[in-house]
Amino acid sequence: AERGAADKPKTGVFTGRYATNPVNGQAIPIWIADYVLMDYGTGAIMAVPGHDERDFAFATTFDLPIKRVIAGEGDGPESPLGEAYSGPGSLVNSQFLDGSGVADAKAAMAAWLAERDLGEATIGFRIRDWLISRQRYWGCPIPIVHCGACGAVPVLEGELPVLLPDVDDYKPRGKSPIAANREFVETTCPRCGGPAERETDTMDTFVDSSWYFLRYTAPTLSSAPFERDVLDSWMPVDQYIGGVEHAVLHLLYARFFTKVLNDLGLMSAREPFKRLFTQGMITLGGSKMSKSRGNTVSPDEIVERLGADALRLYILFLGPPADDADWNDSGVDGQRRFLDRVWRMVQTAAATAARPLPSLDQLRADPPALELARRTEQTIAKVTADIDRFSFHTAISALQELVNLATKGTAEGALGGKHGPAALAHAARSVSSLLFVFAPHVASECWEMLGGERLWVGAWPVAAAEFLEREQITVVVQIGGKVRDRMDVAPGTPQAELEALALGRERVQAAIADAAVARVIVVPDRLVNIVLGGGAT
Repeated sequence: AERGAADKPKTGVFTGRYATNPVNGQAIPIWIADYVLMDYGTGAIMAVPGHDERDFAFATTFDLPIKRVIAGEGDGPESPLGEAYSGPGSLVNSQFLDGSGVADAKAAMAAWLAERDLGEATIGFRIRDWLISRQRYWGCPIPIVHCGACGAVPVLEGELPVLLPDVDDYKPRGKSPIAANREFVETTCPRCGGPAERETDTMDTFVDSSWYFLRYTAPTLSSAPFERDVLDSWMPVDQYIGGVEHAVLHLLYARFFTKVLNDLGLMSAREPFKRLFTQGMITLGGSKMSKSRGNTVSPDEIVERLGADALRLYILFLGPPADDADWNDSGVDGQRRFLDRVWRMVQTAAATAARPLPSLDQLRADPPALELARRTEQTIAKVTADIDRFSFHTAISALQELVNLATKGTAEGALGGKHGPAALAHAARSVSSLLFVFAPHVASECWEMLGGERLWVGAWPVAAAEFLEREQITVVVQIGGKVRDRMDVAPGTPQAELEALALGRERVQAAIADAAVARVIVVPDRLVNIVLGGGAT
């Protein structure tokens, strides 16, 4: 990464040799430069200093010619280059390619070289060779024996798996500790029966992590890694959640293993995971938490002081889980205070022995109870949707707003009407149920306080549709595109009625004055825009 950095000073050595450009026969000097990496192409590249930042810096350092071959808008073949130009344009100084766009020119170059058997287009894969062996004790022994006559020979299937032998000394000595156990190492060749030695390297842990999820379908099976019928009923995994550090290697290897097993007819799934969610990283003071840096957080101390549920809530409340977030101890205290409010609300609701929530029509006569009931159903709908899209912080925020409304109504006596206790009990039951996935210990206790049992086996709450429908909506009234008024109407009010209501508003009439109304644009349930034409009415 350092060698390839654009701002690194460029160094190089001229070899004294030249390569011939196969297109025009020109001699090109061959330089050795440290910014050209061995795994980039063949390790030898055709530099284009006019249109590559690092090539430009190298050519400038060693006073090499810089020729323009791409002309941007307003540029000509001889327009000077003060820096590398990497934007769009047409080719110049390129013979038969002149006038072509960059993408077309690349295809034409490859075709020209292929026709003359001078080269061909290839696909570059950016994956490194796998090294699966490790010279350490832990891990799975590689099931290979080395025979002087037969070479490397696989262990017979009936002798699998090869188990790790006991060793007395685990210290590194330039080879695997297993090599010290001669009783394990010395064996016979499965092919010729002659003397042989076992492979003493072990497999890297990624070999197991690339297919471990398949083993979950058959954890007690000893005769095979899994059973095809059972595996096919479970795979692929519905949801994978992991850190960004797994985004390249582990997930890529898991896909490779799955595809190979599929090719071999050992499983029907072609991909291991249906859906991927990559979580962000929690930092402290803007830096990654690390014991070596001394910037870690002790969960045991927080759990002892504030409880596991408060800690869980804070972590989930930090922000969008796909984003990085910085830790702040005071945030855990805030979540503990929220749980205290939930507890007090549930205690109040449990003391009322309230009946089930009345119908919507019955609640209309008790506005505070109706408001709490509506907010409860809206919260059920929102939390359910937010969890499905991993927006845990907004789900917790919705629960906090519901608890605030309920506790405020109780404190101010607004829920003292006929249906207030029932609405409060319904809110308390809903909060306990919804909160369980975030704060299971407190939620379970609250559920039992309200007369329930085994919350975790109960059904997930479903919002009542009739409480979600708004009885009134606000329609904006504009004159010439500027907001002049707002009016509350029933959803679905006809356009003609909305127009009449808007034109009859006192503030609208004052704004229109003597101007003529040219036309009225109505967007149902949203706005009425009055366009004036000027002149007297």
